[in-house]
Amino acid sequence: MSPSFRLTQRVYWEDTDAGGVVYYANYLRFLERARTDWLRSLGLQQERLRHEAGWVFVVAHVDARYLKPARLDDLLDISAGILQLERASVLFGQQVRRGEELLLDAKVRAACVDAQSFKPRRLPPDLTEQLQGLLSKPA
Repeated sequence: MSPSFRLTQRVYWEDTDAGGVVYYANYLRFLERARTDWLRSLGLQQERLRHEAGWVFVVAHVDARYLKPARLDDLLDISAGILQLERASVLFGQQVRRGEELLLDAKVRAACVDAQSFKPRRLPPDLTEQLQGLLSKPA
């Protein structure tokens, strides 16, 4: 996967367990931050979309392979790219690296839902067009 966006994140004490290793669930926070900052860089502030357009993204599925541990004070590179667009969802490919070392490889499906009912909603055509141009090509 060739990522379209990268976020640098330092590992803080609050991210780790008693052994100084990143707690497994905190990787999901890192992935969320990368997706959110990427969308923001594209002009898609999620809170504004909720209020003005009436839809939100929700995580529907995560497939994560934990390969090596991140530790306190590590500087991580969290990437995000779009692998697939469906009518009402986006499949993101994401990785967490420490330098060249791959620590986590994940696929995250985010569904587009109505902000009030949380029922699936088709991605808006203008968003689909914008995201279509960002589809990652296999490495």
